[in-house]
Amino acid sequence: MEAIILAGGFGTRLQGVINDVPKPMADINGKPFLSYLMEYLSKQGLDKILLSVGYKYEIIRTYFGSRYNNMEIEYVIENEPLGTGGAVKESLKHVHGDDAIVLNGDSYFNVDLKEMLGFYHAHNGLLTIAVKPMHNFDRYGTVILKEDKIIDFQEKIFKKFGYINGGIYIMNKSISDHFTQRNAAFSFEADILEKKVGTIQPFAFIDDGYFIDIGIPEDYARAQQEFEQLNRGGAR
Repeated sequence: MEAIILAGGFGTRLQGVINDVPKPMADINGKPFLSYLMEYLSKQGLDKILLSVGYKYEIIRTYFGSRYNNMEIEYVIENEPLGTGGAVKESLKHVHGDDAIVLNGDSYFNVDLKEMLGFYHAHNGLLTIAVKPMHNFDRYGTVILKEDKIIDFQEKIFKKFGYINGGIYIMNKSISDHFTQRNAAFSFEADILEKKVGTIQPFAFIDDGYFIDIGIPEDYARAQQEFEQLNRGGAR
């Protein structure tokens, strides 16, 4: 199974906190954040990673090279910013099988991918999204569920309880047929998931595993402490 990691982020909101590197290369306790994602995927049994890269991608390629543990690494390079949608569309062209796992390069969600893959195949849909149950939050939009299906996405408002998009997807390559944007750059979340949810009919794989998004300085700082516990096997 192949996984795509969207690693082309600028890290605009982290400037002044991290050095001038791509956001997935932000330092967490002496290692880039991306290395924790690589380790997670290696332990899950993945054999090939497609790194969708753009901004200062040379830093990523120099650090990781062509292999990580048991996994081959291939680089899909954006010559101009493509947004998450354009990056997914271009990366899917390099996937050899029918399906791919896609992850955001700036968030970590400790999902059992084998269980999620079994759920995906059992439901036989185009797309399954890993969703995280969360309490008392306003930073994330909310995923609205009807049984196993996602029927809508709500804007960011305070919620006492809800489900958020955890940034891990399993998708069939034919989902690209729904990427009909005229511009090369577009958002997978806003232009595909939110606008075409009724057509694509994604399924929700609910998992309460450890989740963090390092996109803002407060959570980046929190990651420094929590990843020590994660390395010791204490976070789930």
